[in-house]
Amino acid sequence: MESTTIRFARAARELSRTARLCGVVAPSFISPPRRNDVSRTIRRRPNGTVVAVALRSRPWAAVLADMVDGVIAANQLSGVQADTVRHALWLAVAEPENVAERTAA
Repeated sequence: MESTTIRFARAARELSRTARLCGVVAPSFISPPRRNDVSRTIRRRPNGTVVAVALRSRPWAAVLADMVDGVIAANQLSGVQADTVRHALWLAVAEPENVAERTAA
């Protein structure tokens, strides 16, 4: 099993690539957030948005959910556009054995 840090970096690359393919801005991803009492923070800066996600003592699915939701929040997406981008992002980070299951739904 690869380390959580490597998985985080790989997921960040895939989510960034997919966000750009969907025509939205890819935020930067870092870990951990500056605040200890939250699992995700978003900082908007003139040169881009930073999504910080806590990794320690959390299920991997929760980390991915925070990263996916971070892309949606960073781009202030809603409605159908948010659903479309969210679906594409989840497919990008889905485990290979779950892809067929996700696309059939």
